Amino acid sequence: MALFRKFFYRKPPDGLLEISERVYVFDCCFMTDTLKDAEYKVYIGSILSKLRDYFPDSSFIVFNFREGENQSQIGSILSEYDMTVVDYPRHYEGCPLLTMEMIHHFLRSSESWLKQFTGEQKTLDMIYKQAPREPLQLMSPLNPLPSQLRYLQYVSRRNVGSQWPPLDRALTLDCVVLRVIPSMDGEGGCRPIFRIYGQAPLMVAEQTPKVLFSRPKRSKLVRHYKQELCDLIKIDIHCHIQRDVVMECISVESDLEREQMMFCVMFNTAFVRSNTLMLNRDEIDTLWNVEDQFRKDFRAEVLFSEMDSTSSRASIDLTVLDEEGGLPEESFAKVQEIFGNVD
Repeated sequence: MALFRKFFYRKPPDGLLEISERVYVFDCCFMTDTLKDAEYKVYIGSILSKLRDYFPDSSFIVFNFREGENQSQIGSILSEYDMTVVDYPRHYEGCPLLTMEMIHHFLRSSESWLKQFTGEQKTLDMIYKQAPREPLQLMSPLNPLPSQLRYLQYVSRRNVGSQWPPLDRALTLDCVVLRVIPSMDGEGGCRPIFRIYGQAPLMVAEQTPKVLFSRPKRSKLVRHYKQELCDLIKIDIHCHIQRDVVMECISVESDLEREQMMFCVMFNTAFVRSNTLMLNRDEIDTLWNVEDQFRKDFRAEVLFSEMDSTSSRASIDLTVLDEEGGLPEESFAKVQEIFGNVD
C-alpha cells in the first residue's frame, strides 16, 4: 500500500516509512504481528490524522494491492478520510506481479503525482531489506525477486523506445532446454513437467488467464533425468502464447502423484528478443532457500518462434495422449468442429 504525497516535503509521522521522495509505505506492511479489526482501524486512523496535520495543504493518493475483488479494510478506512484509493490485484496466476497492462495503468496514474525516478533497483532492494522474511514467504511460496527485476527492466525501457509498452507479439513457445540438471530428488535428478498460464493468443475479448499448456504427470513423455547420465534436458511444448505468461516447471515424485515446484518464470512476449529467453540460476523464481538444488552454472533456455495465426485455430496439444497411446475423444470432436466449417 503505497501512499503518494503532493506539493510539500516534510518528515512523515510515525507509522509511515519513506521509500523515496514523496512515496511512503505503511509500516504495518512490514510487521509480522496482526491487529484485530477495531485496533487496526484506530491504528491506521491515528496515522492518517497525523498525516493531515503534518501536510494540511497536500493531496494524497493511495495505491492498494489487494487480494480478491472485495474492498479491503484499509481501503474502507482511507475512504473515510477523503483519500483517493486505486486498487490493483496483488497476484497474477500465483506470481506477485502486475500484468504489463496493469503496470502501464499504474505508471500513468502516478505520473501527475511524482517526478521521474531512476532508482528502481535501489528502491526494490530497500523494500526487500525492510520487509521481514516471514510475510514475504506467506505472500508467495517462491522468491519472486527475479521476475520482479525482469519487469523492472521492462519499465526502465519506457523512455528509451518510441512506443511503450511495445506492440503485443503472438509467439509459439517451442521448447525449454535445461542445462545442468537440478537435483530435486536428493540424488542429482528430477522428473520435470511444465505448465503455462496466460491469456489465449489473438482472443482480444477474452482477458481471463487460463492454463494454456499442462503435461499430465502420467504421460509417457515424462522421464526421470539424472546428472550422471545426461547434461541437459529438452522438453518440447509447442504452446501459443501472447502478452504476460507464467511458466511453471514442476518435478514429479516417483509415485507420479506428488509434485514439488522447481521454478517459475513470468515474462511478457513483447519484450522477447531473438525468439530466445536465457535464464540463469539467479533469474528464475525458486522456493526460498533451495539454491543447493541448482548449481551455479544452471541455465534454462526458452525457445520461441513466430506464431502462425492461421494454425492457431487448429492447435491440439498432443501431450494429452491417454495411457493407451491414442488421442482422447474430445480431440476428434475439436477437429470435426474445425473442418466442419470449411467449404
